[in-house]
Amino acid sequence: MQDHPHSLPVETPEAPAPEMFDDPKAAVARLCELYDEAATFLRDRFMDAMATGHPGRRYRAFYPEVRFSTVSFAKVDSRLSFGHVTAPGTYATTVTRPGMFRGYLAQQIGLLLGNHGVKVQIGLSDTPMPVHFAVANFPEITVPQEGASAFVLRDVFDVPDLASTNDDIVNGVAGLAADGAAPLAPFSAQRVDYSLARLSHYTATDPAHFQNHVLFTNYQFYVTEFEAYARAMLADPESGYTSFVSTGNVEITSATEEIPPTGKMPQMPTYHLKRADNQGITLVNIGVGPSNAKTATDHIAVLRPHAWLMVGHCAGLRNSQSLGDFVLAHAYLREDKVLDDDLPVWVPIPALAEIQIALEEAVAAETQLKGYDLKRVMRTGTVASVDNRNWELRDHTGPVQRLSQSRAIALDMESATIAANGFRFRVPYGTLLCVSDKPLHGELKLPGMASDFYKTQVARHLMIGIRAMEALRDMPLERIHSRKLRSFEETAFL
Repeated sequence: MQDHPHSLPVETPEAPAPEMFDDPKAAVARLCELYDEAATFLRDRFMDAMATGHPGRRYRAFYPEVRFSTVSFAKVDSRLSFGHVTAPGTYATTVTRPGMFRGYLAQQIGLLLGNHGVKVQIGLSDTPMPVHFAVANFPEITVPQEGASAFVLRDVFDVPDLASTNDDIVNGVAGLAADGAAPLAPFSAQRVDYSLARLSHYTATDPAHFQNHVLFTNYQFYVTEFEAYARAMLADPESGYTSFVSTGNVEITSATEEIPPTGKMPQMPTYHLKRADNQGITLVNIGVGPSNAKTATDHIAVLRPHAWLMVGHCAGLRNSQSLGDFVLAHAYLREDKVLDDDLPVWVPIPALAEIQIALEEAVAAETQLKGYDLKRVMRTGTVASVDNRNWELRDHTGPVQRLSQSRAIALDMESATIAANGFRFRVPYGTLLCVSDKPLHGELKLPGMASDFYKTQVARHLMIGIRAMEALRDMPLERIHSRKLRSFEETAFL
């Protein structure tokens, strides 16, 4: 008779004593060592168990952690929105895939050291690493579905625990850990691992390919334009771009390389135009609807991108607009509903000056219009996002009156979700849409309705998004990351 799993002996790798560091690169190197040892231990034990059956014991390894303590209310540069703690105390975060997040971790730890003058402690946490996430580092290994192995997997290994994989920190409702430590980073290791797995599934690309500047679209045309732009950049040795990654992790480094046809397309096809240090651009075709927009941003947020922008199509709500006109969102009317439980609708979603300026200047550069003339093709104002694609089929008394009272100038299904999740996750956000129909004025999205002007503007639209991202890339991160995104008590890590 097999012992109850909780009565089985537990084998763990040797636990080294925590170490103190005042060098961020050395601290990250130690995180990598601890993580690799834990993941390798679980991989080896997993392979043995799959080959020989139930081992008669449990195997457990732990995530590494960064821990920091201060007894001082340090006075830091008031312009900084991150990189420091607000009060004396102990702060900690578990860490996963530190090799993938090497630059981010070194930057955040370096700011903490510089602003407080206190060393950070690197050691093992008391949070078990689920075997599913550990073996994800080794592509040749897959974890069998429940019932497919000769024993119950959770009897031998730790598995993902959704009870502790949540957004309490970013939602501002997380308390102190059992040992009294406050959160040091916005996401725990398990939350990050969960999203990395989801990103691989939804986008059919490895999360390591994601760049720091993310464009979202709801129209396949932009993918074609993005690939064409990518090939032009790869043909230019001065562009700084090094490769282009398509779905299925197909990566090309020259403009003439072929990309084999994709079989089954993922739910959110994603493409990456890469530069050194992840400073390139990722394009995600999220498709239609606020649920998709929330899903994509929920998981991309753990990568801590420097900015994300929506460049999609919308319904123009004003008679003065034409098909192909641009809409720069300065505010959002949220009727998408998918974030109401996480971010109440009474929370305002502010426009971020650096993002707005980058987008407006990109429109001016691409259209060669300036100042008052720019109003010929672009309007700024409120964008409404709804959860009903066929909203125009409803009795207009209610929806149209609300849209008019809000002073909305355009309507779509994704922009408010992307902006609101950017606000919630502290990721700078913005929206530039292209008017594709005017349902209130008889111009419906039907074959033959698109004018030459509209087709030309759509071709420009992606380039405007790219120009804006390239302008933001050249700004220091502390300028892009607005203090508007930070609440009263924030994690030190961005």
